[in-house]
Amino acid sequence: MSGFDARTIRVSAVVMRDAAGRVLNVRKRGTSALMLPGGKHEPGEAPIDTAVREFGEELGISLERGRLRQLGVFRAAAANEPGHIVEATVFEHPWVPEAATARPRAEIAALEWVDPHDSRADLAPLNTDYIFPALLAEPATEAR
Repeated sequence: MSGFDARTIRVSAVVMRDAAGRVLNVRKRGTSALMLPGGKHEPGEAPIDTAVREFGEELGISLERGRLRQLGVFRAAAANEPGHIVEATVFEHPWVPEAATARPRAEIAALEWVDPHDSRADLAPLNTDYIFPALLAEPATEAR
């Protein structure tokens, strides 16, 4: 296939911030890095639909497709698959009350609200190198 690289993992991910500006992160079972909720696209699935589906599967929270705002497409070293690159279409969704009591589901072992100002070794490179700097560069536009 022209332009296809088997070492690139294409995913969608969702940023959700609480009132303090912390970002919801998850850790998948059997891994050590915290990352944004999200996952791989199903065949023929649009990135925005992947974001909604994966967030629901991982946290049991239904997102409103029309409230997702695309932050961009970012490429970074894959946190849990050495030698691979993750290409993530990242969306932001406003805070929803269900997030306050979210519990891990599916392949998720834990969730944690992370301050994007914090420097931590257990965060995926996508977060530390791209997503958190992008979030810190722009003020939040809607109450979270």
